[in-house]
Formats: sequence, C-alpha cells, structure tokens
Amino acid sequence: MTDEELVVLCAEDGSAIGTAPKSTVHGAATPLHLAFSAYVFDPGGRFLVTRRARHKLTFAGVRTNSCCGHPAPGENGADAVARRLESELGIVPSDITLVLPAFRYQARDLTGVVENELCPVYRVIARDSAVRADPDEVDSAWWMPWAAFASDPVLEGDPLSRWAALQLPQLAALGPDPLLWPEADAGLLPLAMPAA
Repeated sequence: MTDEELVVLCAEDGSAIGTAPKSTVHGAATPLHLAFSAYVFDPGGRFLVTRRARHKLTFAGVRTNSCCGHPAPGENGADAVARRLESELGIVPSDITLVLPAFRYQARDLTGVVENELCPVYRVIARDSAVRADPDEVDSAWWMPWAAFASDPVLEGDPLSRWAALQLPQLAALGPDPLLWPEADAGLLPLAMPAA
C-alpha cells in the first residue's frame, strides 16, 4: 500500500479509463488526465498570483494562477480545490464556484515535459488574505488587482503559464469583475469529474 498521489486518466470523450501515480504521468508523452485550475480572490477582490516552486518537475518557477492540481479518484472538483488550497497555500475558501467546466489544453515546458489536461476552472473567494505557501509547491505568492493581472500576461518579461494564458480570454468573456462571474453548468464537466 502506498500514499502516492494518483491522477485520473481520461479517454478523449472525458471519461475515466484508469489511474496512475502522479510521479509517473508527466513526461514527453503525457496521457490525457484530469486536473483543475483555481483563481483565488480575497474578500476585497484582490487576486492571488503564485510562482511555482523552482524545483517542480513541470513548468518550474513559472508565474501562474493561484493553484492547480489533480482531483483524486472519485473526488469532485470543489473538494479537490479546497484540499489543495489548504495544503499549498493555507487558504480556507468561503466560496468555490465552477466557471469554466470544459477547459482543455496541452503545453510543453522548456525541458520537454508535457501537460495534457482536462482542467475545469474554479473561482474561489478566500475567508481572508492570509497565505502560508508550502515551499515544496509555491516559490512565492502575492495579491494584486485582477485588472492588472488580466491585462498583461507577459508582465515585464515574466511570462504566464501556458494554461493561465489560455484561460484568461475565456475568463475575460465572463465579465470584468471576477466576483460577478456566473456559475457554469456542472453538466459540462468532463465525464471523469463527479459534479458534487
């Protein structure tokens, strides 16, 4: 028996076809698997930006959205988001809302490692602005106005992660105020992701 984190492997139709240890999944030919992205806002509406730890296997040191991760087998998206926010950033959410249920992407980092994910996106309202970043996952984290983040994905030569850069136009289509983004239809989630 192992405590190693498992990821849910997916078919092209989004259904689950098995699991694999997270440590074995990411490489030059990463199989399609289930993930999530979270965009966290404090009660005042500021957005939490993070930089991935510089020793991570994929996209090390890259500036990105607040939190990403992989639901455990049978775990719904909101529970996975809450679990990873607590462990990576010490954040307790007061609200988790599905906003982009069908986001999918592929991206290759500078080392040749590929991400290949069905990656629903969630907006999170944190109970407060306290952050306790786990250095194994997060190099740094800081709050900033959403409009400033969304308007400049390069930010003075510091490019944004590929997935966040692809998510930004879809999030912008939901409206300029993230606190007013509408909740998406959970029926559009990948088949492998339990809705609740």
